[in-house]
Amino acid sequence: MKLVLNRKTSQMQNRSIVLIGLMGVGKTTIGRRLAAALGLTFHDADHEIEKSAGRSVQDIFEDFGEPAFRAGERKVILRLLQEEPCVLATGGGAFMDPEIREAIAQFGTSVWLRAELDELVRRTSKRNTRPLLQHGNRREILQKLIQERHPVYADADLVVDSSEGPHTNTVEAIIRALQRFERPTS
Repeated sequence: MKLVLNRKTSQMQNRSIVLIGLMGVGKTTIGRRLAAALGLTFHDADHEIEKSAGRSVQDIFEDFGEPAFRAGERKVILRLLQEEPCVLATGGGAFMDPEIREAIAQFGTSVWLRAELDELVRRTSKRNTRPLLQHGNRREILQKLIQERHPVYADADLVVDSSEGPHTNTVEAIIRALQRFERPTS
């Protein structure tokens, strides 16, 4: 899919588009396609953290704990947001960090990809590489994360539902939302 950019969408490219949401909503897959459609570079924060640390996210969690991972995540995301505009897929907990939220508001447009609990359970059961789902009932953990994180995710500039259908549907919905979005002026 190639997007024909209008003036407003072209102006949006002066800012990064930051995808937030729980694990399993499709931030990476959708982010790659969105970047291609908009002619932007794509970055996955978890991949960039792994490159920087020289080890997997799972290993960082196991060896150093979640606080060390979050500190590395913050550094990587803040660096990426100050580079050329891109599409950035963040980890599910990144937007919970006030410093990251502030930087996203300054340098990007946040898009909350939202999915129902059943869909998240189905999608996350395909891979066993998610550290927060390693110990306990997947459904209960995801339900708890929904309760904790959705109120914060609600501060995103845009909300787009990531449904069961083809990823192109979600990409097109994001593009339409971006074209309608007008950043509030201070």
